[in-house]
Amino acid sequence: MKIPSDSNHPALPRFELGELCYTPGAQEALQRYHVNPFQLLARHVRGDWGEVCAEDAQANEDALREGSRLLSAYILAAPVAEHEAVAPVKLWVITEADRSVTTLLLPEEY
Repeated sequence: MKIPSDSNHPALPRFELGELCYTPGAQEALQRYHVNPFQLLARHVRGDWGEVCAEDAQANEDALREGSRLLSAYILAAPVAEHEAVAPVKLWVITEADRSVTTLLLPEEY
């Protein structure tokens, strides 16, 4: 997969992801919303933090230098469904401070 590059989000990884994990809720959401988790992980590892406030984005930038936890938040858009209306859902991607594990989860599973 080729990842586009721009000045804010370089194509090269900015940190190690470690072991990849996801919670049952994240797995269900990814399947239901037809989202490839590797697309979200690619954004996260490039420093595209998604839908976080400016303070959290700055905390992530500081965490890259200081070795703290990294948090991205992505909104999964509702898939086109014939039989039901599905609201968008937020999914978090968290990389631990020691970069040993990256987990995809729903905020309520934290």
